[in-house]
Amino acid sequence: MDCYDLTAMTWKEVEESLKTVQFAIIPIGAHEQHGPHMVESCDAVLAEKLAKKLGERMYPYALVTPTVNMGVSPHHLNFPGTISLQPTTLISILKDVISSLKHHGIEKFLFLNSHGGNQSTLNVASMMLTKELDVEIYYAKTTASAKKSIQENVTSPLFGHSCEREVSEALYLAPELVRPESLEKGDINEEGRWKQLRPGKAIQGFYYYEEMTNNGCIGNATKASWEIGKQIVEESLDNLSKELYQLFHLKVEAHS
Repeated sequence: MDCYDLTAMTWKEVEESLKTVQFAIIPIGAHEQHGPHMVESCDAVLAEKLAKKLGERMYPYALVTPTVNMGVSPHHLNFPGTISLQPTTLISILKDVISSLKHHGIEKFLFLNSHGGNQSTLNVASMMLTKELDVEIYYAKTTASAKKSIQENVTSPLFGHSCEREVSEALYLAPELVRPESLEKGDINEEGRWKQLRPGKAIQGFYYYEEMTNNGCIGNATKASWEIGKQIVEESLDNLSKELYQLFHLKVEAHS
């Protein structure tokens, strides 16, 4: 076994793993529209796939939990099929997962998130639940740390949802998520208040995704490739694993 994957273990195997496990990785995704060329389970599947790869890098110190496969997606609700949780619902689910695993002796946790709409909720959850449950909680966006690879390969001024970056990651991790024959550029609405409310702007606020894009995606998915996805994912795994070994004062030698 090169990854402690809770969904594929017996209780005896879990009991044995707890002799070395130092923390749990909780993959968190969403169920939402991803334009005409990606299926709606995209974020959940990418979170799970990347979590297991990270679990391999962190073996035998990490236990990968089942994926939380829905998230905070109200901005996508006007596209058919999207299912959105309230922020309080997501926090309640995470509280129950952490409480259960703490009962088994795990007291450190990483939320590995693949959906940008979850980030603010996970920030609040990490603060609330750390104090309430007396545990350590950290959170990370799946490939946000792959800054070099993204800079080299993503040229669209607006990207981050069913774009060349995310489609490339899917082609590498889970190609079944992609409809290659339907790849499209984002059909962007050039006018509208959304431009004033994007991350990094002076004022932040809620807007529906169709205010920004008619087809539900941004960037240019036609430029996506398996090679770009590998570069982004592997750089992210390198950076995340390095940070985790340092954060938890783990010995890298044990990974072998």
